[in-house]
Amino acid sequence: MIGFYNHSVILTYISLASSVFGMTQAIHGRFKAAIFCLALSGFCDMFDGKIARAMKNRSEDAKAFGIQIDSLCDMVCFGAFPALICYLLGVQGILGIAVIVLYCTASVIRLGYFNVMESKNALVSEDGEKFYRGLPITSMAVALPLVFMVQFFVPNFVFRILLYVILLLVGILFIVDFKVKKPKNSTLVVLVLVVAAALLIMLIFTRYPIRFRGGLLNGAILKGGVH
Repeated sequence: MIGFYNHSVILTYISLASSVFGMTQAIHGRFKAAIFCLALSGFCDMFDGKIARAMKNRSEDAKAFGIQIDSLCDMVCFGAFPALICYLLGVQGILGIAVIVLYCTASVIRLGYFNVMESKNALVSEDGEKFYRGLPITSMAVALPLVFMVQFFVPNFVFRILLYVILLLVGILFIVDFKVKKPKNSTLVVLVLVVAAALLIMLIFTRYPIRFRGGLLNGAILKGGVH
């Protein structure tokens, strides 16, 4: 069979499966399930690199394969998937499509650049501290659940504006060359708890419908209900 099969890429494949399933949920209007899947993909991505680095007996080809697979899955999970959610929630029209295209293009540029510049890596070291160059693409797995949570407390038009802003801002920060300190394990725990709190709030407010702007998929969404 083509490919390399070992436990170093298991979490990467779980992340991909979660996002693909989440896309089906978003298309049918189950946005809470979709956001949960996005958060799960982000959680998997936080640890897949640690598992890969812990496996010492991989060949150079297997390592290169793992890097490519990780980037390709990241594009689906944190590029296309969040863009689809935002589109279905109201980022539409000429401006909306432009923002989505910019976000997806920035995602591809970031992932492609660091694949080519693998020797330099997306991490730089300074005074013993490690920094990312630009905002990591996984950041959307934290940002979008938090913005989604806000929609229960603000008017619909404000929520829609926030979706535009988060896509545009995060997309730009993907490719702007600035330093972002690599989070320590304690910081990762805090991020996980923050996203978990956002998911909990979504569950608490299950009686409220998800707001979204009308579009081509409205019929399918309304027919299946919004959850």
